[in-house]
Amino acid sequence: MAKKEKTITAKQGWGTTVANDFRRNKWIYLLAVPAVIWYIIFCYKPMYGLIIAFKDYKGILGIMGSPWVGFKHFESFFSSIYFGRLIKNTLLLNVYGIIFGFPIPIILALMMNELRSQKYKKLIQTTSYLPHFISLVVVCGMVIDFTSGRGFITHYANVLTGNDYKNLLEEKQLYKAIYVVSDIWQTAGWGSIIYLAALSGVDMSLYEAEKIDGAGKWKQLWHVTIPGIMPTIVIMFILKIGAVMSIGADKTILLYKEITYETSDIISSYVFRQGIGGGNYSFSTAVGLFNSIINLILVLSANALSKKFTDSGLF
Repeated sequence: MAKKEKTITAKQGWGTTVANDFRRNKWIYLLAVPAVIWYIIFCYKPMYGLIIAFKDYKGILGIMGSPWVGFKHFESFFSSIYFGRLIKNTLLLNVYGIIFGFPIPIILALMMNELRSQKYKKLIQTTSYLPHFISLVVVCGMVIDFTSGRGFITHYANVLTGNDYKNLLEEKQLYKAIYVVSDIWQTAGWGSIIYLAALSGVDMSLYEAEKIDGAGKWKQLWHVTIPGIMPTIVIMFILKIGAVMSIGADKTILLYKEITYETSDIISSYVFRQGIGGGNYSFSTAVGLFNSIINLILVLSANALSKKFTDSGLF
């Protein structure tokens, strides 16, 4: 009886706390209402449409009127000759992006943090941020032009390697390198902003203590700077791992060619071709749902490992 009364009291206490917090911060909650409505309309409500992954969807019948087919579309995807290729290409592009792309914004932020000339620092920041504001279509157009037969990248690649490349984007073995390098160029500067913000929060007295102990710049970097921004690095890494099976179809569709499908075709571009191009809405939804489930498992696993070894995590 006492345990039941204690549970009721705890529930009442929680309700009172929430009510008091709402009264104190009602204007902040009011500001959050548009964001909540946006998420409900554009993020949660569309989840209803995921059930077509288990149906043979026909537009004329509607979602509820279409017949159930269970896991038919999942089985079709798993047994498809493209399954292994899509998984491999998607994973490799993301893994290469993590290995080569993830450290670059951190290194760039650390280098800019050491600059003492504010004018030079602002110049570097502006120069590195600019590619982020260039439309992806324009960026891909630049990549296509620069790697074409008359492009300067193709010219220097031929000079340095002694090969006779006609079009680098038509070389299957070079596609991933072009994709990753162009992605780093476009996102590294913008990605460094969050690390610069984290660096501004590092306690300066720790640097003074290290100097008193005789530590130079490198020791200050390893013992103060990096540990100071490590929680931010861990969170960004978890988010990166959570998206390891997700690459937007936009850039791939703009860059790939049929001749390079073997190394360039990924899950999102395949979903686009099957759904929008082929009208196989149920099949493409099943593939997209499978991809999302894998990403969820990855982000939960990465968060659990991070909390176990570093005591930092998303939740």
